Amino acid sequence: MLLMMVPGVAFLLLFFYVPILGNVIAFQDYQPYLGIRESEWVGLDNFIGLFDDPDFLNAFSNTLYLAAWQLVFFFPIPLLLAVAVDSLVSGRMRRWFQSVVYLPHFLSWVLVIALFQQLLGGAGLVNNALRHLGADAIPFMTNPDTFPLLVVAQLVWKDAGWAMIIFLAALASIDTSLYEAAAADGAGRWRRLWHITLPALRPVIVLLLILRIGDILSVGFEQFILQRDAVGAQAAEVLDTFTYYSGVVGGGWSVGTAAGLFKGLIGLVLILGANKLAHTFGEAGIYQKRAS
Repeated sequence: MLLMMVPGVAFLLLFFYVPILGNVIAFQDYQPYLGIRESEWVGLDNFIGLFDDPDFLNAFSNTLYLAAWQLVFFFPIPLLLAVAVDSLVSGRMRRWFQSVVYLPHFLSWVLVIALFQQLLGGAGLVNNALRHLGADAIPFMTNPDTFPLLVVAQLVWKDAGWAMIIFLAALASIDTSLYEAAAADGAGRWRRLWHITLPALRPVIVLLLILRIGDILSVGFEQFILQRDAVGAQAAEVLDTFTYYSGVVGGGWSVGTAAGLFKGLIGLVLILGANKLAHTFGEAGIYQKRAS
């Protein structure tokens, strides 16, 4: 079993922990031809420069705004899907429904956005139908005002079914005798859902919510960079795309690293705060509170 863990541990070390050491260039005026040792140290100047940069402030505000949309509208849907699947009596229907909703997870974002373009684009199926009916076309894919709704719809279609699997596993662990006893006492479907299902899922919901809050600033690089030109940077620029364009494309390696480090620190603060709040409500969270 330990040998089977070696590839996973090596992957984490090489692609997650070792790159953390590179964050040191956030405190330098890093020049690739000089290297880390020879580049000039500038302290917190890169971070100060970020908050004087209107592009960074726009990316930061967009990230928070879009993350809030994802948290409010995407997070509950896997739970609702899991409850719907669990209520299906037919095993064949249950397997079919599961397959249909989680297969989009395996599609790349390039293909997902191409499918949405074929459906909702200017020459897509919906707008062609509107023209056929004599109505004006609606710019679903290029309207900055409705862009948050578009990206949430794409995320729901692609990943809600995959996220549903965790809730299904939690539902499978609930003792069926509880439902039988409640039904014998006259509890209907909604009362069983409210008094048995949701309390049993509460620890899982809290755990996933904490993890989601900790990762809230990572709203999705590929999804946004593929649609940035269509709706404009003012609407689609987020911290991940800002880091790419300022660091990799623009050559501002130190500035891009500073933005990435800032995002990581904010995520750490959020996940610790959410975990402490979970302890306040009597939940275990992602780690147990130290006994006094």
